[in-house]
Amino acid sequence: MTIRVLSVASEAYPLVKTGGLADVVGALPAALASYGVEVTTLIPGYPAVTATLGKTRAVHRWPALLGTPARLLAGDIEGHPLLVLDAPDLFARDGNLYTDPGGKDWHDNWRRFAALARAAADLGSSGVKGRGYDVVHAHDWQAALAPVYLRHAPAGERAARSVITIHNIAFQGWFDPGILPWLALPDDLFTVDGIEFYGGVGYLKGGMQAADAITTVSPSYAQEILSPEFGMGLEGLVAARRDRVSGIVNGIDPAIWNPATDAALPARYTDRTLGKRAANKREIEARFGLEQGDGPIFTVVSRLTWQKGMDVLGECVDDLVAMGGRLALLGSGDPALEDAFRLAADRHPGRVGVMIGYDEPVSHLLQGGTDAILIPSRFEPCGLTQLYGLAYGCVPVVARTGGLADTIIDANEAALAAGVATGIQFAGVSRDALTAAIARAVRLYADRKTWTTIQQRGMRSDFSWDRSGFRYAQLYRGLLDQ
Repeated sequence: MTIRVLSVASEAYPLVKTGGLADVVGALPAALASYGVEVTTLIPGYPAVTATLGKTRAVHRWPALLGTPARLLAGDIEGHPLLVLDAPDLFARDGNLYTDPGGKDWHDNWRRFAALARAAADLGSSGVKGRGYDVVHAHDWQAALAPVYLRHAPAGERAARSVITIHNIAFQGWFDPGILPWLALPDDLFTVDGIEFYGGVGYLKGGMQAADAITTVSPSYAQEILSPEFGMGLEGLVAARRDRVSGIVNGIDPAIWNPATDAALPARYTDRTLGKRAANKREIEARFGLEQGDGPIFTVVSRLTWQKGMDVLGECVDDLVAMGGRLALLGSGDPALEDAFRLAADRHPGRVGVMIGYDEPVSHLLQGGTDAILIPSRFEPCGLTQLYGLAYGCVPVVARTGGLADTIIDANEAALAAGVATGIQFAGVSRDALTAAIARAVRLYADRKTWTTIQQRGMRSDFSWDRSGFRYAQLYRGLLDQ
């Protein structure tokens, strides 16, 4: 029996992307297809989406979806079914998906994403003629009210089962309680056992309370969010629903992230032709203004934030250069951190190159030509950049947390002897710990045979969606059997 799943999210690659969430949502349909699961993706009709959709057809209209006219457009994404919530009053605007041109959250984000969740619940509860789904799979706070609407305000007689995936529990969707009357939800839901959270409306909290199953994007993160350090105020709810919580690590799409076929690379290669990476390294040196040399080039492809440990990395740049390393950084975020890395590049011309912003082809080039990628995150639910690093022979240097701990095997003496090491882990995000990890990488890089073995082991790892797709399919079937 084919299971019909509606995957609802605020972004999906390749149509629209601000981070790893889009990559995951975009990859799920193909990852699950071989396990008898048909995934239809539902995303908002941002200008970037409607402009690139091509041929679509309207399959449903709402005269007033939480107070605004909206329609549902049907199309496809990478050959899989796609639905777009076309609500111009909510989504047809300039700026980031979540923030206005000035960088502030859209004042009506509560309404924009409540409408997305309401549309998903209608689709999952026979509220849209000709459409029916067995499971509604909501991603992060932007879709988190979908399980709430399904449980408490179904549009029809039949309600789908619901799953919510927490990609990062730090982003929770908290809003003023004054919005409650506009959400078309029962008043008695504003309690500690409903959607009330510290005196406001908690979208993620409500979704976690109402969903039939809760997943995180790695097993370690599922355990970490039981603690106050990582649970961000929701650790009590996680503990109370522990029997419904599981961790399923993300994968990556080999059709997009494959150094043997990647058009963004001047030289394509496999684990058996790693010597070809040298041409990509020369290209990076040219683009980032780095001196040519044989020493290691470290890279960073990241949001420049406290969570990602970028403040600590900023403290280590001088140490990295003193050890003979170079740094090529691509990212944006905290203005103070952006300035700190610009100043580091000024201090070390030819040794540190910085590109503020994000460029998808450049991110591929950095994975395909630098020697190691630095990921000193204070917490990391799963992380995808370390998986891209594995696939491209760019050795990950990671903090021992969340999905980083689950996906990278540290190059300690035992792992090196057994030939299973894929990267470098370090504990505690501090200048001393990160500097020591960089020093380990420099020493290992000097032993070319050992370094090549680590690269090849990483490239031969199973970082695909196969196992994760199987686990999601098992989860869906288990819900339907209950």
